[in-house]
Amino acid sequence: MELLSISYEEIVSMNISVAEVMKVVEKGFKLKGEGNTEMPAKIGIHPRHDCFIHAMPCWMGGDVDAAGIKWVSGYPPNQAKDLPYITGVLCLNESDTGIPKAIMDANWITAWRTGAASGVCAKYMADPDSQTVAVIGLGVQGRTNLMAMNEALPGLKKVKIYDVFPEQVKKYLAHMSSKLPHLTFEVPADIEETVREADVVITCTPILAEPERFVRRKWLKPNALALAVDYDSAFDADIMTESSVFVCDDLNQYLWTQEQGVYFQKGYPVEEQIFADMGHLCARTRTALPTGLRGAVLMGIASHDIMTASLIYNKALENGKGHTITL
Repeated sequence: MELLSISYEEIVSMNISVAEVMKVVEKGFKLKGEGNTEMPAKIGIHPRHDCFIHAMPCWMGGDVDAAGIKWVSGYPPNQAKDLPYITGVLCLNESDTGIPKAIMDANWITAWRTGAASGVCAKYMADPDSQTVAVIGLGVQGRTNLMAMNEALPGLKKVKIYDVFPEQVKKYLAHMSSKLPHLTFEVPADIEETVREADVVITCTPILAEPERFVRRKWLKPNALALAVDYDSAFDADIMTESSVFVCDDLNQYLWTQEQGVYFQKGYPVEEQIFADMGHLCARTRTALPTGLRGAVLMGIASHDIMTASLIYNKALENGKGHTITL
């Protein structure tokens, strides 16, 4: 059995833009909203405290017809060891036969599809005239989320940033100011000042089983978008439960995760408090209200991975990237 192996470096060399990833992620949301996917809630194991390894299978129907699985880990202690917080691999299968056709690095996929999903969320839920974004947590997700915000919000002018590690702030400023020189960057002294007057607040901190939430509702603008990329680790529960609309990326996964009794406890929205998931918004079966505080939790779903992996696979074939291996 032969399959194509695609490394991180080969993916990077293809210069895939955040706009391209946002396009396929949005299409994945739409297919999900139309019922053209099979995507069980991701299951996982937890070999160490606050660490996870998740299995994320998915089949995307319609004209995509792509199937595969991502095996991904998240280890917060890795940051102190100068190792990546997120690592993983992704396998694509032929939908007709089930035979694996490609295996590829999942770090790039996870980083960029997550940022892209936030960009799609902002497209549907943020004030279209948003000018200021606050980013809390300045690792890989903090970077890709800002790149997606820059794509989704044409009026973006200012970025307020915060991280508990000063070195992360320095690295982020150096990297992102060179990538986005048209934006003004501010480094407030604390979280309260970081989120004040921000049109969109994005939290990209480590996901914790027992979080100490630190973003207060009273600090946010009345019509801000509060966007969590870190489950329920950062925003106080009333930000999400008392918002004009609360949206998650996948209703089934959110409710299944909540039922496990670990995440989305202590006051986070229950089923009757959820306005829609992103599949509903992208399929336009529901429309988010344009005013008031809006809340969103994006857990990361397998449709993003398979849509992005299919994009990578097709580009690799076009550009002669990857290496054939025999099993």
